Amino acid sequence: MGKTNKSNRREFIGRLATIGGVLGLSPFTINRMLGSELTEFEGSQKLELEAEKAQATMVSTWNHGLIANKVGFEALAKGGSALDMIEAAARIVEKDAEGLSVGLGGLPDRDGIVTLDACCMDHLGRAGSVAALQDIMYPLSVARKVMEETPHVMLVGEGAKMFALEQGFESVNLLTEKAHEAWQKWKVKNEYKPVINIENHDTIGILALDHEGRLSGGCTTSGVSFKMHGRVGDSPIIGAGLFVDGNVGAATATGLGEAVMRTVGSFLVVELMRGGMSPQDACETAVKRIIDSMDVTDLQVGYLALDKHGNHGAHAIHGGFNYALTTEKSSELINASNG
Repeated sequence: MGKTNKSNRREFIGRLATIGGVLGLSPFTINRMLGSELTEFEGSQKLELEAEKAQATMVSTWNHGLIANKVGFEALAKGGSALDMIEAAARIVEKDAEGLSVGLGGLPDRDGIVTLDACCMDHLGRAGSVAALQDIMYPLSVARKVMEETPHVMLVGEGAKMFALEQGFESVNLLTEKAHEAWQKWKVKNEYKPVINIENHDTIGILALDHEGRLSGGCTTSGVSFKMHGRVGDSPIIGAGLFVDGNVGAATATGLGEAVMRTVGSFLVVELMRGGMSPQDACETAVKRIIDSMDVTDLQVGYLALDKHGNHGAHAIHGGFNYALTTEKSSELINASNG
């Protein structure tokens, strides 16, 4: 907290104590007044007060979360915010042509067209999203531009591409030879059937807490492989694939988007945390909501959560879901609980 805020706080406490003494209030009553009034007085400074205790933390879904988190912390070291950490982390995965699930090289839809979905959200509740975006390598960066440069939250399809080009993004061919060969092989059977944890990463969801206690999150994906053209999953949907509340925590989802959207999963996780659950318990409860509401034999969903104190948790329907946890002291890949 800055010197001015500390000074204001001391002056406020002093005035309240003086008034209480003049009115003949007991020390116990004055202390109770101080507690309740300070909560109201400091409401707008809540994140700033807690920032003194914040330890920068990033969690990202799947194996590629390790390199994503590393790049995110490099952005933080250069003076970046939690949102800068998210964007930098996403871009390193989005430009990896060897991956088959995010950005360049993502598997196409059944018509052989690569369409990308992404969103981001910060501690203030600002959000940006793009869906069914073609020919643009960095969809999460475009989503951030939607958030910062337009009055809207989501742009889709051709409109999203036009906006990206206006903002200086380059048009590129996202269908790599590797992805094209996979599509050609798929066309032999021409059968759409999602496979649990195929390629081990269908999306990357990223959550970050910076030194100032600010939370941000992002999702980016090429969606389910060989989907119907125009299909959009949970990843760009605020409240489904991602939700952030700077006073509580953040959550992101991975897996079959239709199941996540039907239960507004990431919003549910954050609301459970708001009610007092730990990130781990909140993820487990949200997964159970899906298990109790539909047949999960052939579908996977996993949730990843981070609260404002840096506590984290993750849980999935089936085994195989892992996530990267990175702080300034360590980085590790953790297998999420399941069932």
